[in-house]
Amino acid sequence: EYTGHVALTQMHQHMLDDPTGQRVLNERPTVCNEVLPASVQPGSFGEAYAKFMEHHGFHPDERDDVKYIDDRDLAYVMLRYRQCHDFWHVLTGLPPTVLGELGLKWLELLQTGLPVAALSATVGSLRLDADERHILNHHYLPWAVQMSQQSTYLLNVYYEEEFDTPLTVLRDRLKIEPAPNVAMEGGTESQT
Repeated sequence: EYTGHVALTQMHQHMLDDPTGQRVLNERPTVCNEVLPASVQPGSFGEAYAKFMEHHGFHPDERDDVKYIDDRDLAYVMLRYRQCHDFWHVLTGLPPTVLGELGLKWLELLQTGLPVAALSATVGSLRLDADERHILNHHYLPWAVQMSQQSTYLLNVYYEEEFDTPLTVLRDRLKIEPAPNVAMEGGTESQT
């Protein structure tokens, strides 16, 4: 939070420059347990999100509050960034493993420029073995670069209004392709 002022200002501007981003900033939705769809269409983004959260034992309320950003608008941008993280797992198909998180952090870094994403993307890679580093550097990183260049700015999506949208339709509209499903020696990096 301390080091992200420039990036947060740019993220805020990206949102102001987009009609949906403006609406998100004005309405300030928060992702919490009550947001989870009660009933969703098979194959929908909402179904995939609910399954992802249940499968991994995650709850939307678990994201940390923003504590060290005084500017109200920038604090909301940081909160929204944190709260959208699991939506992005669903869109990208990346699992919440160390390798999957690093692939997602690279996409987040390239889209947002946040120092916290840079720190996670670089320091986190020290925890990878040789096969995982190969997958990160030769598959996930090139994919993240491509997606950051071609996709919609991911904070300019009102995800709560997309729960009934078929996941494939939402991915197509946002121009985001699932991350490569790459087999590792001794197993696979399964995408859930």
